[in-house]
Amino acid sequence: MPRRGYGPPDATAQARMVGTIADKERGRAARLADRWHAWRAARARPADGFAAEPEPRAIGDPARGRELLAGNLMFAGHLVEAPEADLWDLGVAEPAFVAETQSFAWLDDLAAVGGPAARRLAQRWLAGWIARFGRGRGPGWTPALAARRLGRWIDHAAFLAPGLDSAAQAAWLGALAGHAAFVARRWRAAPPGLPRVEAACALVQAGLTLEGLEAHRAPACAALERVCRGEIDATGGLASRNAEELMEVLSLLTWTAGALRAARRAPGPAHAAAMERIAPALRALRHADGGLPRFHGGGRGVPGRLDAALAAAGARRRMPEGPSMGYARLSAGRTTVVMDAAPPPGGAAAGEAHASTLAVEVTSGRRPVIVSCGAGASFGPGWRRAGRAGAAHSVLLVEGLSSARLGASGKASGGASGGARQARAALEGAPRRVPVEMARTPEAQRVEAGQDGYRAEFGLTHARVLSLSADGRRLSGEDFLVALEAEDERRFDAARAAGKLRGVAFQIRFHLHPEAEPALAPSGAEVSVTLRSGEVWVLRPEAEPRTRLTLEPSVYLERGRLRPRATQQIVLSGRAVEYGTRVRWSLAKADDTALAVRDLAEAVDVYE
Repeated sequence: MPRRGYGPPDATAQARMVGTIADKERGRAARLADRWHAWRAARARPADGFAAEPEPRAIGDPARGRELLAGNLMFAGHLVEAPEADLWDLGVAEPAFVAETQSFAWLDDLAAVGGPAARRLAQRWLAGWIARFGRGRGPGWTPALAARRLGRWIDHAAFLAPGLDSAAQAAWLGALAGHAAFVARRWRAAPPGLPRVEAACALVQAGLTLEGLEAHRAPACAALERVCRGEIDATGGLASRNAEELMEVLSLLTWTAGALRAARRAPGPAHAAAMERIAPALRALRHADGGLPRFHGGGRGVPGRLDAALAAAGARRRMPEGPSMGYARLSAGRTTVVMDAAPPPGGAAAGEAHASTLAVEVTSGRRPVIVSCGAGASFGPGWRRAGRAGAAHSVLLVEGLSSARLGASGKASGGASGGARQARAALEGAPRRVPVEMARTPEAQRVEAGQDGYRAEFGLTHARVLSLSADGRRLSGEDFLVALEAEDERRFDAARAAGKLRGVAFQIRFHLHPEAEPALAPSGAEVSVTLRSGEVWVLRPEAEPRTRLTLEPSVYLERGRLRPRATQQIVLSGRAVEYGTRVRWSLAKADDTALAVRDLAEAVDVYE
């Protein structure tokens, strides 16, 4: 008998090995193609100038822009304090750091600051990039990064151009033409979703705004039509289920539509139809404060960008009743509730998927109450991995494990370790069946959903029922752990036996926004949560001797800050000892909280 670990690999292991080899070969071929086309594109005839000055679209963060001016360079979780340094001399090899700097996304923040100092810094870094990488060299020559640079350079032309001497302007126009030539040849190789839309839109913008590149117009518009048909589904969603990406897609499409109309050209039918589908989907995803749900790599969105995109889209149609892009939304009074009610994204979109099935977020007026920790990509690969785990979401966990596992390193947990490869690994063992039903009565809105992510290991199906009262003052919740079939009961018995018959442990987590202040009652029976508006919400479990209520530390991962923000989470802990376990809880406004609150308190926005 062969020793353990020395026998032949099973079929699954062999298939995974073959797939890994094939992926490596495809990646190597793509890199070689990028290098070849970058070398060719660098020899393209320069543009003659700008035929039209585009209206700036991007909304940057002036606080981040001021930090860049001060020499505090924060990218992908790395802080480099280097006043007067050339961005391209920093020597940080972390791929996420390189990608963020090469994308020129920081140009949004400098443009948000404006003024001569910010312009000079942007022009210096632009000239440095062209001198070092403009001939088709360096790590930034990928379809996604080149398209993002091209779009940023065109978008901020009015900010970058003043004061450029003739040599610098000629170099910039040459680089713009080279980028357009590269993207025209390689846009199909951009990752699906936002990067592919960004590539097509940047190419259309180049053909419309740059003299001498008019030949790109017709092929670019055809490419955008193809992208809109392939990347936006029938309900206006993306395969990634990233709401912030969907907002960025709508912003790009409306920006490009405006440029086409200014050039007396109508957006193509697929382009126009995509905007018509996306706008109502985004309206159905918004929280009461205008933010977006923080699942699957997305954040709440840059303030003002969603409203601007929706206004520009002009689509007034509402989504039909039911989930939008896999999210169930309840809304009444000042309160919104959003639940992740679909399996995590798969396929090419799986690299940013979260183990967040049935997780919930709650917002009251301008104040988030119950949140997800968020995507930690801006703080490095360890935090990215942590933000994808079930423990980073307001959801039930069995034995502290996520409902889906990070493939590169076993089961997803709340830990903050792991490299970039693990952070971007696809989820394995994710829920396959996530049935959902929504109903509305005069008294309440209700959503019922279930997921089978714990069935294979523990024999348990998790179901969650949420009911929001018609006045928005009370959210009632029920979480069930149920063994549905005889095979499930045998698995549950085995798991219970492994725990010395004490049952299978579970935790129901409710992460709080950093500006929400919780207080555990002396009796331990409830937690009151005070918002900066003065509202008080009370989370109270149904009296149950096997359930314990505690307050524990948590973090809030927010882009634009130098480090994660400390916050707290409410945790209901217990053990499932039978084939059916139910935990009831409620989150309700305190009786003395007014029906209408005059919320004038400013949000705390300290860059730390």
